[in-house]
Amino acid sequence: MHRAEAHERGQPEARPPDEPTDGELIRRSRTEPERFAPLFDRHAVAVHRYLARRIGPPADDLLAETFLVAFRRRAGYRPDVGVRPWLFGIATNLLRRHVRSEERRYRALARLSATESTPPVTEDAIDRLDAQALRRDLASALASLHRRDRDVLLLTAWADLSYEQIAAVLDVPVGTVRSRLHRARRLTRLALTVEEPT
Repeated sequence: MHRAEAHERGQPEARPPDEPTDGELIRRSRTEPERFAPLFDRHAVAVHRYLARRIGPPADDLLAETFLVAFRRRAGYRPDVGVRPWLFGIATNLLRRHVRSEERRYRALARLSATESTPPVTEDAIDRLDAQALRRDLASALASLHRRDRDVLLLTAWADLSYEQIAAVLDVPVGTVRSRLHRARRLTRLALTVEEPT
């Protein structure tokens, strides 16, 4: 994958061999604070995308706050977690203060999709209507989930973290992650199920 494509998708870029790893940057930043800056360059796009999908425009402020908290807590960084999951964990914890905003956003998306005008009926229009209905139903389903279940579901789906990484960043057992994810998927599937006419 090309470096620009990897950066755009929020994936870690391949580093030249002489560039320090994320862990080395954090370790060095404890005595040389300016060493923390490249971590923003490497991970800000992915963290911002995750936050923007969850709360929309306030993501800019929350991104800055995520990196500020990470900088302040860099002495407590655990290398076994990894920098990107650690940042997603901080972002998710900060989102807890914005839960109402997130739920309002999903409800607004659900309402907006329901009120959008209906285009003339063609195959393309039918596909768009199906997509709008799914977006509305998904937004409504996400708004109805308990915050803890929604966090686990979105860390899996949007941040692409493993069960172990989610457990580490949320400080819960892996079994709890599995049960929350199972419940969130089940409730979301239930909300998205369209009953077929009999």
